[in-house]
Amino acid sequence: GTVQRLGGVHRFMGWSGPILTDSGGFQVFSMGALSKVDESGVQFRSHLDGSEHQFSPERAIADQARLGADIIMCLDHCIGYGSGKEKVREAMERTHRWAEMCHRFHAVSETSGETSGRQALFGIVQGGVFDDLRQESARYIAGIPFQGYAIGGLAVGESKAQMYETTQQVTALLPEDKPRYLMGVGSPEDLVECVARGVDLFDCVLPTRVARHGSLFTRHGRVDITKDQFKDQAGPVEEDCDCYACRRFSAAYLCHLFRSKELLGPRLASIHNLRFIMRLMTDARQSIADGRFEEFRRKFSETYRPADEAARREQKAKWLKARGG
Repeated sequence: GTVQRLGGVHRFMGWSGPILTDSGGFQVFSMGALSKVDESGVQFRSHLDGSEHQFSPERAIADQARLGADIIMCLDHCIGYGSGKEKVREAMERTHRWAEMCHRFHAVSETSGETSGRQALFGIVQGGVFDDLRQESARYIAGIPFQGYAIGGLAVGESKAQMYETTQQVTALLPEDKPRYLMGVGSPEDLVECVARGVDLFDCVLPTRVARHGSLFTRHGRVDITKDQFKDQAGPVEEDCDCYACRRFSAAYLCHLFRSKELLGPRLASIHNLRFIMRLMTDARQSIADGRFEEFRRKFSETYRPADEAARREQKAKWLKARGG
């Protein structure tokens, strides 16, 4: 493809750091009526031009390999919260079969020289919020010698309490000497709480998605930069933040940009939110190294006010409904 011809995704993006690509399991789930899943893989119709595409487990691995990402994911069958147990079991077992296929294909591709041999393949644990299914899935996936292990099928409508409980259950069953990755989770409070439960790696669009709507992270929680309180604020959004937005611009200017619907507003807000998350994770890592993570966690929870969960779940439900989920 184009990216491969242009030297791989790192050169294409101008990014020398690590890159993780997803197989498309969650993306297919989020497309709802535009997609179909069966034993052979997933079929979907593009929401852009109506063209039809099909991905088998092997093709999902081959395409990620051609992109040249550092970490690639097995194709999994992700379904939403509220599905019946038998449906969840069916998706879980299909995920297991696909994981075996992905692992075999990846191993053969490395041996034959079709791939660089430097890509780490992660398996994905499914099972919804059913304890027995999660236990079965974690043990099955951990039995395949992947380079890392992911927890999928969360942040799809369940409560925070359910997400935390399931995360803790699964991490306890995964190898301690390999990365444990919680997929699709990225609010500051969830990052801290799930690090406490043994998670090493996260990904999420939330920091930039909320930034586009004027919601910025601060040490006390999210703020809406479009509110009147920021209209005349000469200082930055966060006084001790070293991001480009806070070093160069006032909160009043960001407020003006959003109210004027200038594209620079969402860009600066995204830069700020991403830097906030990176600083938070840097502090969490350092506190672990220093043996004071629980103190860090306590201080964070005392000062940071999470966004209202009911509003979060309603927004998530609307997002999924808009995509036919």
